[in-house]
Amino acid sequence: MKPILSIIGVLLLSAILFVSCSKDTDPADTDIFAGTFRGKIGYVDSEKNISQDNGSVFVTKIGTRYDFRFSDGIPDLTGVQFEKKDDNTMISVGSSGTGLITINKDKLIIGFARDGRSWTADCGR
Repeated sequence: MKPILSIIGVLLLSAILFVSCSKDTDPADTDIFAGTFRGKIGYVDSEKNISQDNGSVFVTKIGTRYDFRFSDGIPDLTGVQFEKKDDNTMISVGSSGTGLITINKDKLIIGFARDGRSWTADCGR
């Protein structure tokens, strides 16, 4: 009888842990925003004007800051801070620039200017 009770106990404990862990993690606290987004990207400064319909942006998270690494010779946009808008969306704040960056697990929108340079993106996964 003891082995059956032990097996039932282990199965119950496993089920409880599985159910409790799956809903506790807030998507904004994970790295679901990191990864590659593909679509229309652009960049303008005093020397360059780059536009690409089939470009990509690789997003990485370092602490509370995000870096955006663009394809097609577009300089990286780094050190952008975000705040949570809702459970699945982050928006840029306090990044020594103007404009807006919105990111969720499926979509990246950038319209951002800093130090006479501007980046744009309308990308998806």
